[in-house]
Amino acid sequence: MSQVRTAGELPLYEVYALKYATRAARRCANFVGGDPHDAPMPLDYYVWVVRNRERLVLVDTGFFQDMADKRHRTLLRTPTQALELIGIKAADVRDIVITHMHNDHVGTFDAWPSARFHLQDAEMDYATGRHMACEVHKRAYEPDHVAGLVRLVYGDRVAFHDGDDDIAPGISVHRVGGHTAGLQVVRVHTARGWVVLASDASHFYEHIQQRRSFTLVFHMGDLFQGYARIEALAQSPDHIIPGHDPLVMEKYPPASQELAGIVARLDVPPIKQ
Repeated sequence: MSQVRTAGELPLYEVYALKYATRAARRCANFVGGDPHDAPMPLDYYVWVVRNRERLVLVDTGFFQDMADKRHRTLLRTPTQALELIGIKAADVRDIVITHMHNDHVGTFDAWPSARFHLQDAEMDYATGRHMACEVHKRAYEPDHVAGLVRLVYGDRVAFHDGDDDIAPGISVHRVGGHTAGLQVVRVHTARGWVVLASDASHFYEHIQQRRSFTLVFHMGDLFQGYARIEALAQSPDHIIPGHDPLVMEKYPPASQELAGIVARLDVPPIKQ
């Protein structure tokens, strides 16, 4: 596990992408305006772990079988089961960053008994405000998930952030919006430099690299400004991790050979191909 740097220097963290679900899709369904190539383009579903010897942060919580059944996804393992593969129990998690409140990013909110949740003000405003009267904007949210987060607010288990903020030394959140009004990305200091977990600010590598948009978007202008912000936050394009791209499992080495295709190490350089 990553060592903590000496006083005055930022700590280093390990970063993992844990695949917990998947679904089939085609290219035309993943881009605003469609795509001329009628080819498969599946989505993988991830949660992310940031850790060193002193700190553990989970980024997003995924969903359980109820959402897989309702929304026609294939659940491969629950997020809690995925974390157990790298030796983490649900009760060990004390900090969770919710990048946004869509069902696949907050669906297991009640499975982490010791956690405090980090959320943007703008995301809670969006998920509980007037835009949820519009089918296009509300379709990826689940009222029970949103209500559950509101209850956690009343239980003093939600830390709100307004724009850029530090979660801990070497871990920060940055609101970029676009996909939702309050979507935030996570910047992490690692041995290979600053890694940005883009989540759904860029579902696939192609979205940010080619300046294209996924089909579900709240504000197109914020989406494209967000791409530029993500690139400025990351050490290089190779330090940007998209939210649903199966290529993540191919580009980065597994946490162990037994976990190939399930858990990828993101704090080490990509595999040369």
